[in-house]
Amino acid sequence: MSFKWEGVMPAVTTKFTDSDTLDLKMFETNIKAQLDAGVHGIVLGGTLGEASTLLDEEKSTLTKTTVDIVKGQVPVLMNVAEQSTKGAIAAAQKAEKDGAKGLMMLPPMRYKSGDRETVEYFKAVANNTSLPIMIYNNPVDYKIEVTLDMFDELLKCDNIEAVKESTRDISNVTRIKNRFGDRLKIMTGVDTVALESLLMGADGWVAGLVCAFPAETVAIYELQKAGRIKEAIEIYRWFLPLLELDINPKLVQNIKLAEVYTGIGTENVRKPRLPLHGTERKHVINIIEAGLRTRPTLPEYKNLAALV
Repeated sequence: MSFKWEGVMPAVTTKFTDSDTLDLKMFETNIKAQLDAGVHGIVLGGTLGEASTLLDEEKSTLTKTTVDIVKGQVPVLMNVAEQSTKGAIAAAQKAEKDGAKGLMMLPPMRYKSGDRETVEYFKAVANNTSLPIMIYNNPVDYKIEVTLDMFDELLKCDNIEAVKESTRDISNVTRIKNRFGDRLKIMTGVDTVALESLLMGADGWVAGLVCAFPAETVAIYELQKAGRIKEAIEIYRWFLPLLELDINPKLVQNIKLAEVYTGIGTENVRKPRLPLHGTERKHVINIIEAGLRTRPTLPEYKNLAALV
């Protein structure tokens, strides 16, 4: 397993112009902010990336653009969220051709596949790409659970290497470690249980609010990894009201509004999504503004291993 499934990997938002085309200038601004903060990978085209609204050529543009921006500093991953096995294989192969170094994979979209169908879907893609794969296990939002027994079968494919653990059951981290050891790397995928999951043995964090607050997110990861748990907890407690914006049906709009406040994004979303308005908007603004008023001064969190 040469791919490093560890650290903070932002599931970045897709930036759009007022005329609903890709805003690659603002996208680059955000990616550079992530790199400056010390993230360990970039995940494109996930739920936060408004995957279901993106055209194939737009996904390709995002992949190529991100590869060009990061210049090998961190791996670029593309999400695969398709309705058919044929479409998923094609998407995986296109991402590989465009320069992605890994894949995040959701179960089949729209059709609620059974266990055997889900396993065969993932295996078919794995057998048709050389890229390492992280299975996105989110039964809360996508209604299909990838069980440990299913992973027993999936791990026969050498390039299925990691799980984005989003069951919201922290004890599942221990179950996975007990069953598979380091054969299945764990990237926690729910912001509001991220630190708890890392402390229980998750290897990394596919994060959401990192899109607006990259330094704070990476600081939490690096501090806990260095054993400076108290400092990590203090930042996490400040962060929690903001992190809760991620576990909401309007997570895309919430996080894009937060990006506006931190200067690394716009509110533009692709219809049928619309920007927040009314009391809902005021509520989210209150949370963001309260977080900014009390934003902590971060300790030096980069290269902590060298400082020990």
